[in-house]
Amino acid sequence: MPSPSVVLATGSYDHTLRFWEATSGSCYRTIQNPDSQINRIEITADKRLIATAGNPHIRVYDVNSNNPQPLSTYEGHTGNVTALGFYKDSKLMFSGSEDGTVKLWDLRTKNFQQEYESRAAVNSVVVHPNEEELVSGDQNGNVRVWELSKGSCSCELVPEIGTAIRSISVAYDGSLAVAANNNGTCFVWRLLSKTGSVTHFEPLHKLAAHQGYILKCLISPDLQHLATTSSDKTIKLWSLENFELKQTLKGHQKWVWDCVFSVDAAYLVSASSDCTACLWDLSNGDAIRVYSGHGKAVCCVCLNDAAVDLES
Repeated sequence: MPSPSVVLATGSYDHTLRFWEATSGSCYRTIQNPDSQINRIEITADKRLIATAGNPHIRVYDVNSNNPQPLSTYEGHTGNVTALGFYKDSKLMFSGSEDGTVKLWDLRTKNFQQEYESRAAVNSVVVHPNEEELVSGDQNGNVRVWELSKGSCSCELVPEIGTAIRSISVAYDGSLAVAANNNGTCFVWRLLSKTGSVTHFEPLHKLAAHQGYILKCLISPDLQHLATTSSDKTIKLWSLENFELKQTLKGHQKWVWDCVFSVDAAYLVSASSDCTACLWDLSNGDAIRVYSGHGKAVCCVCLNDAAVDLES
């Protein structure tokens, strides 16, 4: 199977992972997840592997194969896995779960190497670009920074007591962090760090973004915009310069759970409970492609359209 230049995939409550041709909208591969819905998916930078987070397993598949079986299954969580990602040249993986833990995995061993206790269901985990810290958000409203070299929590923030943090995003250059909560609010921090020291979070802005839950917040690759998706069926784009609303993308009929930018930040793909994913042209706010085929809510989407050095 040839390696696609663009990898676009969605995961659903119908227990399937689907791969799509981004331009035509056709599904070219479907993988059945045997025992649970798919909560989160992530593609490695080299477009070779895709990980799925289920309940309670993590499975890793070969992107460039028709083999429906996973290359590896990672067991250790005891609840829904709600977050995952790769780091250290995709040799390592992190995950977060409703079991209240954040775990670190070596892809070669299948066993978790480190575990952090969040003491509440974990809803979101991201890696800082320095790859020395993870940032997590949990159901009790805590934002925690985990220092990987010391295996401990180096910072704890509670933006709004008792209000669940749904999503966390850190800018690719490590300059900003955003946490979004169940009250429709985004909290923005400027990140300050010195060599050899933990990252300091300096409050920058509080943004009342939606009337309903925010389900995903994401800083664009060009650092110009913040995208937020919500239970109010919309996606909103905010200026990171002045935090003014730039666009509201309307078209989904139910909750919008997830979104991802193209590498040039010109397009965005969203995933919704209306069983579809949509490709949006951000130059005019139009939905230019709808990806239909799932039988239940589409709760996660991932896209890798970056150029890859095949010699590496």
